[in-house]
Parts: sequence; structure tokens; C-alpha cells
Amino acid sequence: MLRLLVASAHIPGATGSGPGVHVSARFRGVPRSTRVVPEERSPTWNETLAWPLGTRPLHPTASLTLRLRHWGQPAPRGDLGATTVSLDRLVANPGLPLALSHVPLLDPRGQPTGCTVTLRCSYVPRGTAGDAAVPLQGPVPPPAASPATAHRPGEPPAGRKEDFQVRVRIIEGHQLQGNDIKPVVTVLIGQHRFRTRIRAGNNPYYNEVFCQNFHRTPAQLAAEPIRIQVLDSGATRAEAVIGVFQLDVGTVYRAPGRSLSWKWLSLQHPNRPDAASRGYLRVSLAVLRAGQPVPEQEEPARDEDVEANLLRPPPCAATLQLRVYRAEDLPQEPARQCLPSVLPAGGKRGFVAAAVRVTFAGRTLCTRVMPPDANPTWNEVFFFPLRLPPICDEIQLAILSGSRSSKVLGTATLHLSQISSAGAELEEGTPGFSPCFGPSFLPFYGPRPDPARTPSTDTGVAYRGRVLLELSTHMGTPDGRQRDTIAPEDIARAQRHLPRRRFGLCGVFYSATMVPAGPELLRFELSLGNYGDTGDVTCKPAASVTPHGCPLFDGNRYHYLPWYGDKPVAAVTSSWEDAGHRWDTLNLLRAVCRRLERNVTELRGARGDAGGDVGRRLLRQLAQDCRRALPQLEAQPTPTPLDAHLRAARLHLLRRVAAAAAVPPRAGWDTLLPVAEGWLRRVVALAVEPQAGVPDVLLWLLQGERRVACARVPATDLMFSRSGPGACGRLCGRIQTLFLVGSGDIRAQLRLRLWLGRVADSGDLPRHLEGTLRVYAETYENQTKLLGKWGSRGLLGRPGFSDSAGKAGLPRHKIRPPKGWRWDGPWTVEPQRRLLLDTETNVGEVLEEVYENESRQLGGEWGPAAAASTDASGAAVPPKEEVACPQGWHVTDGWRVDVTGAVDEAGWEYGVSAAPGSPPPAWHAVEKMYHTHRRRRWLRTRRRDPGAQGREQDVAAFLRLHSPEAAAGAETWEYGSLWGCRFHLQPRAGDVCRRRCWHRHMVPTQPSPVAPLFLLEGSPGTEDPAEEDKPAAAERQSRGSIRTPPQQPMPLILCIFQRPNFFQLRCYIFQALELAPHGTKATADPVAHVSFVHVSQSTRVLPGTLDPLWDQTLLFHRVLLYGDPRGVQDEPPAVVVEVLDQDGGVRHLRVGGTRVWLDVGRRRPPRLRRYSLGGPGGPAGELLAAFELLHDAEDGSLAQVSTPPWRQGVFSVPLGIRPLLRLVALEVLAWGLRGLRSGVQAPSLEVQCGGRTLRTPTVTDLATNPNFPINAFLLTLHLPAEEEYVPPIRLRVTDTRGFGYRPEVGQACVRSLGQYFCQPHSEGQPPGPGTPPLGSAAPWDRIAQILPRITTEKGAADKAAEEEEDEDEDDWWSKFYAATGDKAKSRRGTNRDRLKIYSCELEAVPEFEGLQDFCQTFPLYQPGGHPAAGEDPVPVGEFKGLFRIYPLPEDPGVPPPPRHFQELPPSQPQKCLVRVYVVRAFDLPPRDRNGLCDPYVRVSLGAKTLGQRDQYVPNTLEPVFGRLFEVTGTIPLEKDLRVSLLDYDLLPPDQEIGTTTIDLENRLLSRFRAHCGLPTLYRTSGPGRWRDQLPPSRALEHFARTRGLPAPEFNADGTTVTFGDHTFLLSHFESGPPVHRHLGVPRERLALHVLRACRLVPEHLETRTLYSSTQPGLEQGKVQMWVDIFPASLGPPGPPVDITPRKPQRYELRCVVWNTRDVDLGDTNLVGQRMSDIYVTGWLDGLEEQRQRTDVHYRSLQGDGGFNWRFVFSFEYLAAEQLCVLPRKEHFWSLDETVLKVPPKLILQVWDNDKFSADDFLGVLELELTRLPQPAQHPQNCTPMGQGTPQSPWPWRGARVPSRLSLFRQRRVRGWWPCTVQEGSKRRLSGKLELSLELLTAKEAEERPAGKGREDPNMYPTLPAPVRPEWSFLWLQAPLRSLRYSIWRQHRCRISLGLALLLLLALVLAFIYAAPGYLAMKVVNPLQSLQLAGGEHPAGSGGKP
Repeated sequence: MLRLLVASAHIPGATGSGPGVHVSARFRGVPRSTRVVPEERSPTWNETLAWPLGTRPLHPTASLTLRLRHWGQPAPRGDLGATTVSLDRLVANPGLPLALSHVPLLDPRGQPTGCTVTLRCSYVPRGTAGDAAVPLQGPVPPPAASPATAHRPGEPPAGRKEDFQVRVRIIEGHQLQGNDIKPVVTVLIGQHRFRTRIRAGNNPYYNEVFCQNFHRTPAQLAAEPIRIQVLDSGATRAEAVIGVFQLDVGTVYRAPGRSLSWKWLSLQHPNRPDAASRGYLRVSLAVLRAGQPVPEQEEPARDEDVEANLLRPPPCAATLQLRVYRAEDLPQEPARQCLPSVLPAGGKRGFVAAAVRVTFAGRTLCTRVMPPDANPTWNEVFFFPLRLPPICDEIQLAILSGSRSSKVLGTATLHLSQISSAGAELEEGTPGFSPCFGPSFLPFYGPRPDPARTPSTDTGVAYRGRVLLELSTHMGTPDGRQRDTIAPEDIARAQRHLPRRRFGLCGVFYSATMVPAGPELLRFELSLGNYGDTGDVTCKPAASVTPHGCPLFDGNRYHYLPWYGDKPVAAVTSSWEDAGHRWDTLNLLRAVCRRLERNVTELRGARGDAGGDVGRRLLRQLAQDCRRALPQLEAQPTPTPLDAHLRAARLHLLRRVAAAAAVPPRAGWDTLLPVAEGWLRRVVALAVEPQAGVPDVLLWLLQGERRVACARVPATDLMFSRSGPGACGRLCGRIQTLFLVGSGDIRAQLRLRLWLGRVADSGDLPRHLEGTLRVYAETYENQTKLLGKWGSRGLLGRPGFSDSAGKAGLPRHKIRPPKGWRWDGPWTVEPQRRLLLDTETNVGEVLEEVYENESRQLGGEWGPAAAASTDASGAAVPPKEEVACPQGWHVTDGWRVDVTGAVDEAGWEYGVSAAPGSPPPAWHAVEKMYHTHRRRRWLRTRRRDPGAQGREQDVAAFLRLHSPEAAAGAETWEYGSLWGCRFHLQPRAGDVCRRRCWHRHMVPTQPSPVAPLFLLEGSPGTEDPAEEDKPAAAERQSRGSIRTPPQQPMPLILCIFQRPNFFQLRCYIFQALELAPHGTKATADPVAHVSFVHVSQSTRVLPGTLDPLWDQTLLFHRVLLYGDPRGVQDEPPAVVVEVLDQDGGVRHLRVGGTRVWLDVGRRRPPRLRRYSLGGPGGPAGELLAAFELLHDAEDGSLAQVSTPPWRQGVFSVPLGIRPLLRLVALEVLAWGLRGLRSGVQAPSLEVQCGGRTLRTPTVTDLATNPNFPINAFLLTLHLPAEEEYVPPIRLRVTDTRGFGYRPEVGQACVRSLGQYFCQPHSEGQPPGPGTPPLGSAAPWDRIAQILPRITTEKGAADKAAEEEEDEDEDDWWSKFYAATGDKAKSRRGTNRDRLKIYSCELEAVPEFEGLQDFCQTFPLYQPGGHPAAGEDPVPVGEFKGLFRIYPLPEDPGVPPPPRHFQELPPSQPQKCLVRVYVVRAFDLPPRDRNGLCDPYVRVSLGAKTLGQRDQYVPNTLEPVFGRLFEVTGTIPLEKDLRVSLLDYDLLPPDQEIGTTTIDLENRLLSRFRAHCGLPTLYRTSGPGRWRDQLPPSRALEHFARTRGLPAPEFNADGTTVTFGDHTFLLSHFESGPPVHRHLGVPRERLALHVLRACRLVPEHLETRTLYSSTQPGLEQGKVQMWVDIFPASLGPPGPPVDITPRKPQRYELRCVVWNTRDVDLGDTNLVGQRMSDIYVTGWLDGLEEQRQRTDVHYRSLQGDGGFNWRFVFSFEYLAAEQLCVLPRKEHFWSLDETVLKVPPKLILQVWDNDKFSADDFLGVLELELTRLPQPAQHPQNCTPMGQGTPQSPWPWRGARVPSRLSLFRQRRVRGWWPCTVQEGSKRRLSGKLELSLELLTAKEAEERPAGKGREDPNMYPTLPAPVRPEWSFLWLQAPLRSLRYSIWRQHRCRISLGLALLLLLALVLAFIYAAPGYLAMKVVNPLQSLQLAGGEHPAGSGGKP
């Protein structure tokens, strides 16, 4: 649990009249917010915000983001500054809360804003008390969460399942590729598929919501997919996919606010993901979590930057290759799981067949199963598809025992965030790299099977082996392979990087306490991997276990091991890969982080000039650390790719940080803190080493042969390096405190020193140890007593020589020293006195008992039995007369008979023995004739002598501590009654066995450069079995058993300390707060037990309280601590505090930090601190305590420190430490009880605080009046002056029943009492009910503050009001839409008559204080009921009341101040009329299969229910109801008003959508007058008529009376009023005569103005969240409504408000298609000409059935066409929403019409007409009528623009965004628009259309009728037939004309020339034809022509004279 206490803030520029401020905090993407307080210079919250951490512990890199904001204003305008708080300090020390004062807030540019915030963070780790205890001292982090508990598919997750809802809203598409498409969107959420309706066009509008509920863990939910696919419903299946976008729910879950609002998705083709975008789809995605609010999704502006709001898929695809080479150190399993062939001879454990399973991103692959072996080899490679950046972070691996469904041996996890980097998250310019790993070993951990161990929850503790892995990333699309075999060259390459070195692990055990009690012996085991594990047979034995120890009682509660000055040492030698370069680098970076963190912490708390000093030191040390680490980083080898990448990133970061640290900040030292925190986060991000390879160090607690507890320490934290102290682990060689946890509980507290390093570097290790090392061999010689003689025969299964636990060993003459060691002296007898301490050690009082036994024969007399004196078990003991009193003890009383219990008057109990000589199995109190045995119990009490030495001295004397030990004789035996029992030094009667301990010291043979500890590995071997005792061997063979010969025992190592140091521990235990009771108890009897090293004490028991105030100091005198006192100061032991219920219950553990003072003279008293108490179920309260450790030096300086005062038999907390108490008055307003179960009859209330209790009178009749008969009470008590120490107020409700039975029916705890502190009333001040606490202004002060602003704004308001139209005829919806901020949706611009719309519940408005100003509501919970982990408790009732706390005068002679709760309203129930106005609902989840629902309203008050099923709104998710419900009820008997929305179904019952509950009593009692909102104007008639019962003047008088103010005084004409010492004029609020009609008289108007100035509830509309009982905590939408409450005692109310919904208005769109230009030519005629037969179709979006088309312009040869064609579209338009209302039935079987609301969009398409084939699509034009682009006036100006992201849907007019106009305002427009067509991935211009658009209302259309096309009436305007070319006709009608216009007109020149050529050719042909005959004739008669000519001539001449 992470808790953030937001204390206060400082705002320099606060005006006091702002909207209020609040602090919002975000952790891991989860937002939290404080309440909103008025904006002041120093606002105060003192509010705690909490984040449950679940199974994810707090990480050192975690941070908390805080933002100070104005309430209700959008970001970033409302931001006052932000800061980021690093939480790494809480991880290092969770016990120390992170307190930060005046943290500066920064603006988005990183500059201080001047505002600061004060806060405190605390961290309570999850799980058991041990989990919380381990990290508090800082040395060792808690055990990491088991990898086995991580979620894997098919297995139950580790986290708790919760209710989630995933919502996907498909809004609209844009630039979808394709022509004439009908897109439909399919949405896959998890395994559920949804589908939108089919739309037409490339820019479809959907606005459809899909929801899917999940009951998953967050990890499971994050893996669910979301796939959004856009399909063309008109295309074939193979070509239907337009584009796809896929993501997982985790992407949305991790987004801010868990939502992605109004995002554009870039759609990609599924088969070509790297191709260009195929369109855009706008969506809103959200994940709703139970109990968390839904973020508001504001629609962005139309001109938004789409590039910044564009969501693209992961940029690149890759393949993740994981190579699994081999494994090492696999564990052995019991014989039943192994093959017989792999079991050793006579063994019970063996190896198993193993496989490796890998899970990543929902895909699981498994290697083949290898034969049983400790080191199997697989050499397989797996392939996983990967998207970068990766969405899934974890690669989960598991080692399986056998097949895939077999047992999991161990698990491990690889985090991609640690083995890859994008670069940007570290530092600008930091190189990023793809995921890579190894080749390196990865350790696996899992549960350790131990048959002797009881089942526990420790599932991931034990080391289970290592696997050699290599991971690499290859870019490119995966080829589909899943697995393959590793190439041999890769196997050889991986082996070259794994050199082995010998490492040594040493542990010195200083103390062990809180260990389990005896009688079994205890020891600790230290192991690294399998090395040192006593249960492993594959590694050589090592001195890895401590000697056996017997737990000793500390005299109070706990047990400890009495090591004192002889500290056991464990040493383990192992062999691992030498990865020193990785360990050194990791520790260097961690050292940089630790010192930088300390300096950052100091810088946070520094003030004034100290900040500059700390800042300079921070920069200087940071630069030094970076420069010190850089040379080693530069010299670091890089054997693997990950080493190279990490080295480059670390070098780059450290160089940049060092360079930045060399320059002081220019803007001042105040700006250094956020910069330093950023440096710290980036360095911590790189301070990881996933390739460490070496497993963690394990510490086991062994109880006998059972492993009962364990602790893990990372090996890198212990690693020693020669490179310097900075390269060593932070715990290397340092004393630390560990808590060993087993079965979910702490089983031991261990203080030890650990060292790990190369054996070659261990030469100086012995010198660093504070004591002297001593190595020796040990064996026990055993004898038994037979016939009065001691001997080695008849040992009853005990070997002749053994270890201390009785395990068989070698005789001392056969024990050999290890190789390299020699004996130093002979064998000597040295009894182990630590094993011989009596059980009565440290006990002050002992009750001795002896049973007197008698027996008889049947019918005989009683006489002494054979064993006359026995113990309780029947074993013989000496008679009571012979029992002597030990020395140092005295008997307080003589022997007496115990007559208590089931015995007779003489104390006898009787029985019958089952066998002769055996005691009876059962005893009875009444004597019978058949009884043969009887016994009675004799008791005697003895105590220690007062003059005897103390417990410590007794133990020291017995152990001979700190004194020379006398040489023991050779006959020093230890005696015992039986083997396995406790032994003693002095022989006693009845001892039958004895033993003696032989020791022999050993030393190294010769000096060695390494530590001799690490030369003890292994054993020289055993002797020849033939040399062993032949009789013993023969005896074993006769039994048929074969035993393994005893092995050489491992030497024991001790670290000897000569003298101890004495300290005094002072524990100041003041108080515990908010303890969790045990079981079903309502209270507890708490007691605190404090344990320190080997001593403990307890506080007194305080009965019947959960907030015990002990006020007690526990003094621990002369506590022995060995070692250097300066080491104790640096590393003090832990103080453990357990708070328990005396009756038994869970413990609440806390580890306290201790301040050590070596010089007592410089001591300063500590300060009480809050320590969180952790129980098994999580946080269990807090403890106020302080601790200090004082060095008790020999100079007697400790006597100078004063002893705490002695009070009431105990030491109390001194005055300088305990909080200062003051006398205060606690006033309690106990109003009543609500919601108790029906069986409660007469409840009463108990109020407990500060040890005082107040009881109220009984509520006599809960059914008729649940209020208390007396409401005000006063309790005087002493409380701490500091609020931090103030205890909570506890409320207990008890019921009075017959016979004095008073069961508790409910309880509550009121925390954070600072909100109830106030100042006492003065004598002259009239007290009022519930006077506000400190910091809130009086009502008249608020009026005085707001008056100047009213006067200033009055003139502007009046001027605006004069310009408005008359509002008398406007309805309520005009006021509503004007209040939404868009006056275009209203019929007028309202300025004076305003309606306030709240985006939340009225109770959540900060200025109204939750409507709990009169009395608050405190939930009551079941007494002693504890909900399951992570679940909230269920209330069983409510208490209504209030508290006020104020100081009282200490002098009893001073009269007390007046009480607060005096003038109270009557507490009797009253009848009221309730009017519920339900306006509308939105964001409803779909309930029907069509993705919609049919909601209707149902209102319930008490037993009355209103609302009819048939009044539903069909098929919608955003219904508009406009309903009024009137119901009468009696308040408070019927105070809860339930408004439910149900989904109408054909067959009842109807499904509930959601419900909201309103507490009417709070609204009626609130002084903010919440029962009826105040309007802006007082009207006597009209729609805004005054509807309240009281006129404003009477309401003002009532307000003054409830506030304790004098009544207002009006003048005669009502224009002036005196109220609250101020005089108000009507002219302050109004200037001149009223501009509105029907206004009331001046008196009432002025009273209304003054009431509104008092910040009362105005006329409003609240937005309430709906919740469903089936999914509690998940929002189910919102409803906007308001409630008016009218008490019947005040008279009848005014008329109700008419909120009947408006009806959509009918419009007619007339679109005239005049001409087209440059249309694409789609056909070719017979002569090869390009042409088109053009026509245009058009329809309104959503009204495809009204599609219209023009006639055809045939044979357009240039793309020009003339139409003069009119389209007429009628539609219904809702101007308030700017949407078209389209009622239609989805299917013919649908019962109701579905009302679709779509934007008014005109779609025009240009087509090419074809007769014998489908028409060709030429282009499309989509015009949104509300955002119509300006047309071009000339076709040449209509040009397209380039295509890009959806910045604008109108790609023309160059690169600038065209201006827009609304056709609903301009009504008429004409011009040219372009149409486009899709080609490939781009759109191009395909033509231009000349259109005229005209929009008319239905009335105007009726007055100006016009027909479609050119039909009658062809008017407005008259459309003539188009003037088309003569060739524009259909060729079938006139073929010759077609030839004329298609051939002659175009080719007439060619035809004329052709005809001339043909004529010429004919002449030539004729000439050629006639020429031969003519020539022939000439040849035959050449003179014929001459003759003819001559004959003619003589005839003429002969005629002459």
C-alpha cells in the first residue's frame, strides 16, 4: 500500500474567489485526487490518498506525479504547476515516511511557477509481517515475488481478479481507400466480435459504442487483444479488407486516464504492414476499472493537430530468438518421481527428466524432455514474433519435471525492459538497442520438496538450478518457424565466454532471536546455489552450518540462541563464471545512486541558504562519483552484446551527467531538485544487471532435519572487488539484520556479517573480522548404563560416536584434519554448556508438580502403585519429599493438592489401565468399582531469591563468559534420562545415558595467501570399511540393512570475542492507532512486545480498545553487544515490536529505526514517529514510538541521563518526547442512524476518543423516527496539540434488547480529525449550528468579497442583456443549450437567465462541501468483519452527525466558550413533495445484440415507484427523456431517492442499466439550500416562473436564521437591504429599468441577488454516474437531472418546469447541378476518341434510399457537361446537436424504429453511363452542410491540394485549409467544388462540379415549391433545358446524325480531300482506260483525221465562183 498525505500548498497569486483548487496525483497510471478547497494563499487538505500495490512491490525507480490544478478548468489552462516525487527512499527504508515540505511546482517548460506543496509519503509492503520487516533496516531487500506466481496462460494468476469494462467507440472514418465503397467496421475485443452498421462513402460517420466486460487480473486483461478492421461490404471476400489496426488492452490500460480519446488510427493492410496508410479511423478507447471514475472525453476542435493525435501501429516487426543450451545443478526429487536407474545405492532421491518451458506474449513453447541428469543439454532455439517497442515485457521460463503438464521445478523471468532500451527514456541521445541477453546463465527458483516439512506458502525460495540462455533480436517479418536446433558453431561460441573461478562465501552469526522453541535443536545453513546445501550430494561438503543450538527463553516471550561471545562462522567455497566486470559496474552505479539519493533527500528538506550548500555538495559529489566510475566503465570488457550495449548507454549517461553537474544551475538552486531527481531516475534505470549469473545467497533455519524458514540475499550485494570500496556490494562485510520467513510468518531474526568474493582476493578477510577465528573438530562419545555400569554397549540405536544431534560419526582417533590443515594440540573434553542450559533459565517463577499414584486389585483397597511418583506423562520421578529447592530459589508455599478441574474433593482422578504396568489412557473424576488406578496432583511454587544475581549473570556464570575457563577433566560427562532429552552436567537419579564432547583444534599447515576458511572444503575420505567394528557390522548385516559408512565430519568455526560492550536501549512506546481486531471481535486487548537482540519486554495490557495509549518506556539495561561500538553505531540491531491481542490473534509487526549514542553527553531526545503495523491481511494500524540506544561506558556517563518518570507502576514517556496534551472540547452532533437492518430495535451510539467514552440516549422507535431524542453532546478530554498524534474517533452502535443484552450492530473509525478543529466562539458571536471549521470565511465575508466583482460586471451584463431578444417565449431547452457554451444550439443568447450545468453530482461540487455541512454521513461496518484482501467492506448502516473540536481554557475559573451546536432544526420526520427532472443520459453501455439499448426511467422513493415500461426511448445509447416525476415521501424515513435506467425487453424482466441514489435528507438539511436551486431572475410568470415555496425575501430571512445572523432589513421600496453588517442596493446588481418582462417587485429581486451572492446552490443540472448491482464499481453511463424538494410545512410549491424534448425541424435541401468540367473520360468511341456519357447521382448520408440522378450528358468529349438538374432532399434536422435525425427500422421484423443521428452530409458521385456493362465510377464529392468549404467562383480556381493525414477532408485550394461555412446559416451558396477518385494510395482530382445549394425550412419549402429535375413546378429557380452540343444524343436514335456529328464535323476536310482524290483517281483511271483504244486507232489509220479534214475543205471551196 502506498499512501500519500497531501497536507497543504502555497499559491502566491491566490485571489480567494477562484473556482477552487485540488491536487491530483498519479502513480503507475492510476489517478487520485483530493477534495477541492477554496483558492487561498495557503490551502489545506490533510487528505490521504492510497494506492494498493497488489503483487507488484514498490520499485526503486518508481515515482509519483503531482499536479496542482484549478477545479473544472481544462489542462493546461487550469494547471498551477506539477512535480515528480521519487519513491526510491521509501524502498530503501519503508519505515521512514517521506516527508517533503514546500516542494516547488514547475510549469511544462520546467520553470518554477512559485507554487509549492507539502506532503508525506509512506509505504507499507504487501504480504506478511516478515515481508514488511526485512527492508526496514535497509541492508537487505525483501524476497522478490516468486517467479512461479507470475501469470501463465492456463494457470491461475497470482493477482486478484477484478471487474473491468473495455469500451470502444467508433466515431468516423476518413480518406478510406477505394471507390464507391460501403465500409463497415468490425471490432474484436478479446474473443468477442462486434460490427457497426454499413455506411457509404470514403468518410463514413458511425458514432457507435461497443462494450465488453471482463473479470480478470490486470495482467490477464492487459494481454487481451483489440482488433479493429475496416471492410468494404460491397467487395468480394478476398478484396474486402480496407485496413486493420491492432493493439492490446494493456496499451489502453497504461495510457493516461486509462483511455485514448478521439484518436486517429492509421489503418494498414494486414499483408503489407509496411506500406502506406490505407485511411484513418477516429476512435475512443477506454478501460473502466471498478471503483474508479471514467475520464471525461472532450471532443477536440476541428482544426486540431492530427499528427499529434495520430495513433500508429508499432513501427517495425522483428523475431525474438531464444537459445536454450543446457542446465546445471538441477535438483533431486523423491524416489517416487525418479527412475530406479538414477537412484544412488540405497538412496531415496534422484534426478528427474527435465524440460524447459518458455512463455512470451501469449505463446508457449517447450523443449524436448531429456533423460534424468543433473546437467541436461537441449541446444534448441525458439522463435517468437515481436513488435518494437514491445508490448509484453516478461519472458517467463520454467523447468519442468517431465512433460509439459508435469511438476514445475523452478521458474525465472526475463524483463525486456532490462535487456533492451528505446534510448529516449534514459537521456536524450542515449543509444537504444534491441532485446539481447547472454550467452549467460539464468538462475531458477522454486519450492523445495521436503517430506519432513509441513506445507507452506514459500513457493519461490529455494535455488533449483541454472539454465544457459542466449537471446537475440533479428529485424524483419518472422518466417513462421517456432523452433530449431542450435548450430554447433553457436554452441562452441557460447562456451568460450564462461570461464570459471573459485569464490568464497563467509558468514559470521552475531545473534539469533525470535526462533522457534525447543526441544529440537536449531542450526543455520548458508548456501550459494548447491554449494553448502547439506541436502545436496553433487557438491563437496563444506562448513556451511552453524553448531547445533538449543533455544533459550528470554524471560518474556521469545527464544534465542545463547551464542554470546562465541559467534559461529559458516564458510562455503564454490565455482562460478567470473563476471566481475558486471558486478563491479553494477555496484559502482548503485553507489552513485545511493549517494545521489541521500543528497536529493537533503536537498528536498533544505531551506534558504542551506539549499545552496546542499546543492553544491550534490553537484561536487555527483561529478566525483561519475568521474570515478567512468574509467572502470571504459575498461570494462564486453563479452556479450548486452554488455556492449549497457556499457555504451552507461558511459553516455554518466558523461552527460558529469558534464551537467560541473555547471551550477543558472536559474537558482531551487531548480536543481527536479533536475537531480531526473538524473537519479535515469541512473537507477541503468543500475540493473540481468546477466549476473550467480544465484542468490540463501540462509536456512533448520529445526532438527526440517527446513522451517529462509531468507534470500542477492549475491551482487555481497560481492567484494579489488577495484575499491565503490565496486563492492553495499552489504559486503557489513553487519545486517535478516528476517527468516517460513509459512508466511517470521521464524527467526538473524544478525550476521556476510562476505562473498574470489578466493584469491580473500587474504585480508580474517583481519576485517572483529574477533579471533577458531577452527576445531567435534565428536561426542556416547555411553549407557547397564546393570549399574557405564559402557558403549546397549546404546538403544545410538552410535558410539556421533554429533550433538545423535547422527553417527567417527571415533576421534579416526577423524583426520582436512587437506592443508594440522592438529593443534590433543583431544580435550569441552562440554557444550550452551546445550546444557536449564529450561528454567531466565524464568522468575516455576510451578513444580508431582503426581501421587495408587493402585488396587478389583475389590481391594488402595495402596501405593509401583511408580508412586510420576510426572504428567507417567514417567517415574522422585517423591515430592525428595525434590530439593535449587540454589538461588526459595519456595513460596508448601506442597498442596490441586483440587481444580475434573477431580473429586480429595483431588483424585480414576482410571483403568489398558495393560499391566501402563498408566490408564483416560481419567475420570468419579470412582467406580472397576477402576484400578488413581492419582492426584501435588503443586509447589518456587521463585528466584530477590538477592540473587540477575538472569544475565546466571547465564554468564553457567557459560563461564568473560572469565578464564578452568581445564575440564577427562571425565566431564553430560547426563540424561533418555537419548534425545536435555542433558545436564550433574548426575541425577534415573540417568541411564551420558555423553562427553571431544574437541581438537586445528590450524593451517602453512601460511596461505587466501583466507584459511576457504580451505576447509571437502573431506579426506573415510577409513576402510573392513577396519570398522566387526561386531557392529555383523549386527547391521543381521538386521538386513546396509548403511553408508560415516563420513569425516566438517570442522566447526567460531569467531571469539573477548569482551562485550554494554548498551542501554530505551523504547518509548506511546500509542497505537487504528488496530485491526482479531476475528469477529469488535475490540482488542492489545499488548506490545519489544524484542532487541536476545532480550525482550512487554507493555501493559490495555483492555477493550483499538487505540491503546500505553505511554510507557521500556528500559533494557546492560544489553550485551559484541564488536566495535562504532560498528554498532553504523549498523544498529533492529528493534522489533509486535502488537498482539492478549486473547490471541494475529501479530502486527514493526521494525523500528534506532538512534545510537556512543557519547551520551551529546544525546538529544528522539522524536516520536509513526510506524506502520503490518498484519497477514495487509496494513493493520500505526504505532507512535521512538527508540534510542545509549552506550554504557565504564566512565559512568550513562548515569547522567535522567530516568523516565515512574507513573502507575511503569516508566512513562518523558515530557521532552511525548506529545504535548491540551484540554479540548469535543462537541458531537448525533443526528440519527440510517439503513440499519430490520432486526435492530433500540439502538444507541458510543463515541470513543482519547480514552473517554460518550453514550447517547436510545432511539426508542427506529421505524417512526430514526433520529436521536437529544442531538448535541459535549465531551472534554486531553488530546495532543500536534494533529499528527491525535487519535481517531471511534463510533460503536449497540442495540438494546431484553435481559440487558446489547449487541454491537455497527462501528466506524473517523480519521483525520484536522477538518473538525475550529476556534471557540466568542461571547458576542452568535453560535450557529455546524459552524464551519478553521479557514472558512463567514457568509457575510463572502458577500463582501464578491460585491466589488458584482458591481464591476454589472454594466457589461446589462449592456449584453439589452442586445438580447425577448426571452419570454423561449423554452427551458434554450436555457439548457445556452448553458452548454454553444449559443448556436440555443434560440437566443442567454446572458442573465443562466443555468449551471455541473459535470458531476451536486454532492461532488467542492464549494457545497458534499452537502454535508450540517451533518456528515459516516458508514457503519460489521463489527469484527474483515473483507477479503483487496476488497472493500460492506456498510451495514449509516450514522449522521458532525464533530467540532476546539481548545478550552486550562484555568477552571474561566468560563467555557459558547457551544457550537445550539440552534438546531427540528429532528421530527416531515412530509415532502419531490420533483425529479430527468433530462437525458449518455455513455450508456449497449444491452441489445444490435449494440444499442431501449432505456426508460424508473424512480423509487421508499415503497413508491414511478415510471412505465412503455415510455422507453428505442435503440439509442444517448436518450433524451425530458421527463418529470412527482412523488411524496417522509424524510428521513424515505430519504434515499433511486433513479434507475432499465433496458426495455419484449418479455420482462427488464435488464438494469444503472442506478444512482440521492440522499434527500442531506439536501434538505444543507445550509447551501440544495432543496431548490436559485434562478438568476425572479419572474412571476412565463417559462422561468419562480417555483420555490418561499419568495426570495422570506428565503433570505430563513437563511439568516439558520446561519445565526441578524434578520435582513429592507427599506420601504425594497431597493436597499442591510444584511450581515453590509448594505446592498439594487443598483449594485441592476442598472436602469429591467429589460425582461414579468419580473417581480424590487424587494424580491434584491433578496434573490443577495441570496445568490451567498454562494448557495443555483438553478442547475447535475450529471450523475450510474452504477449496476451486477458490476459494482463500474460506471454504466451518466444521467443529467435535478431534484426539487418541497416540505409540506412551507406550503404549496410553484408550477413545475416543462422540459419536454424538442422535436427535430424538417428541412429541404435543393441542390442544382449546373455543369461539370474536366471530368475523366472513361470511354473510347469508334473512331478512337476519349469520351464519357456523364451523369451525376446524389443523396444525403444515411438516406441512400432517396438517391437521385440527373439525365445523361452523352458524348462529352472534353469532360464538360450541362445538366440544369435539381435534387430535392427532405430531412429532419436537430439544430441543437447539429445532426440529422433519421428514424428507420433496421429490419422488417424490427419492432421499433432506430433513430440515427448523423451529420448532414451531401454525397455526389459522377458516373459514366454504359448500356451493355456496369457504369464506370468517375469521382465523388462529399459536402458536410455544417462545415461547407467555400466554393470556387471559377472552374480554373478549383484546384486540389496534396493528400496527407486527415487535417482536412477537402483536398483543394492549394495547401491552405479552406474556410468553412454553415449552410444552415447562409442558406444559399453557389460555386465550383472538386470531385476526387482513389488511385492506389492517393486521391486525385477527377472533375469539377458547379452546384447551387439552398436550404429551406418545411414552411419555406411549402411556400416556394420546386420539382425534382426540371419537373413542375420548375421554379425557384426555373431550370431551362441545358444547351448541349448537337452531338450530345444517344446514337441508337439517329445513326446517320451520329455519323454526321461524329465523322463529318470532325473529319470534313479529310473527307473532301478524299473525295477530290477519288475523282482524280477516277479521271486517271478513265484516261488509262481510253488511252489504249485511241492509240490503236492512230496507229491503224494515221491519215484518217487528215482526210476527214481535207474532204471537208474542197467541198467548201467548190462552191465558190
